Amino acid sequence: MVPAGEVRAAGAVVLRPRQVLLVHRARYDDWSFPKGKLDRGEHRTAAAVREVEEETGVRIRLGVPLTRQRYLVGGRPKSVDYWVARPLGSDDVEAFVPNAEIDRVAWVDRDAAPGLLSYDRDRDVLAEALAPAARKRTEALVVVRHAAARARRT
Repeated sequence: MVPAGEVRAAGAVVLRPRQVLLVHRARYDDWSFPKGKLDRGEHRTAAAVREVEEETGVRIRLGVPLTRQRYLVGGRPKSVDYWVARPLGSDDVEAFVPNAEIDRVAWVDRDAAPGLLSYDRDRDVLAEALAPAARKRTEALVVVRHAAARARRT
């Protein structure tokens, strides 16, 4: 159940060997993980994939989900769902063009990332993403619902 007025967002802790993908927001002068608000009717996994690509140019594959973050922003409740993710195809961010929201994107050494991250909650998410339990393989499960079904005897 989503509390009334809650802002819903999704993102990912994108990993490659020994590095994690971080974004810098000039408006807040903070370093964090790529994330953003869900569009109306959008599933949180779709939002996470979309937001990472929009903010960094990197296409990803989601892995295991991480603990949902909940906090207040301007007195309003906000929840952010994160997943561990891996790049699909090119993970080069050199062609990134700064915009009004994100002014820098960087692959940061995993050991240096906690010192660069601006919020304790993000350091907690990174620690969870790097823990052995988050390295489990995941597989897609597709559920299809019929529009019209036949009787069981046929």
